[in-house]
Amino acid sequence: MNSPAADVVRLLTVKGETLAVAESLTGGLVAAEITAAPGASKAFRGSVTAYATDLKHRLLGVDATLLARNGAVDAQVAAQMAAGVRKALGADWGLATTGVAGPEPQDGQPVGTVFVAVDGPFGPGSGSAGGGKVEALRLNGDRAEIRMESVRSVLALLLKELAGEHTGNERAQDTERNGGF
Repeated sequence: MNSPAADVVRLLTVKGETLAVAESLTGGLVAAEITAAPGASKAFRGSVTAYATDLKHRLLGVDATLLARNGAVDAQVAAQMAAGVRKALGADWGLATTGVAGPEPQDGQPVGTVFVAVDGPFGPGSGSAGGGKVEALRLNGDRAEIRMESVRSVLALLLKELAGEHTGNERAQDTERNGGF
């Protein structure tokens, strides 16, 4: 059985598309998962670990007023991080993670508050506003568990988008390879 990261790499490679990642609370874990998958170099452009709030603005283009008003743990911040890393690293898709892994609350948000985002070439009817999608998570567990669940969640969000982006022909080919009709 493939890992979510291996599935992401496979789908991106089939589509000839690339990925970049912006991480905060996950501190490089998303990039590590992706690069552990065989063939990652065909699809993965790179990552920015913007742990400090000011780097989210300087490196990823997150609006400084938004950061000052809402802090780094915010849905709009996650969306702007994903769009910013996509642009900065010249990728088709951008992923982002921001949140509070603990042990203390941050920016008025309790431990376990996480936002994951994807930005990409969404097609018509995707339901995406402004090119990006964000999921708000309330996670339980210790610091390590919150960080790993954040990795799993952001990869699942991208997989959902990549699977939805398949054309009818790609779906037919995949079904044939797997013994279907």
